[in-house]
Amino acid sequence: MIQDKQFLIDLAKMKMPFGKYKGTFLIDLPEQYIVWYSNKGFPAGKLGKQMGLVYELQLNGLENIVKEIQRRDALIDDNAIDHMRNS
Repeated sequence: MIQDKQFLIDLAKMKMPFGKYKGTFLIDLPEQYIVWYSNKGFPAGKLGKQMGLVYELQLNGLENIVKEIQRRDALIDDNAIDHMRNS
């Protein structure tokens, strides 16, 4: 279970490392692009597994799970920055 949780956290932070959508969070990739990769074959390794999960999440309308992790992570970062400024 902890590994699954960490995988989702890593997915929330992962950006596309190459191509037309380089720098775009995986969860924000257009659905047609993910479907195209699904038909072509996802890359090997962790990136491919993450893209496969994005495909499943988009297929089932569950992208908000990852977007909520991103939102919470951004809030934590903002609070840490505010704390550092006020120290």
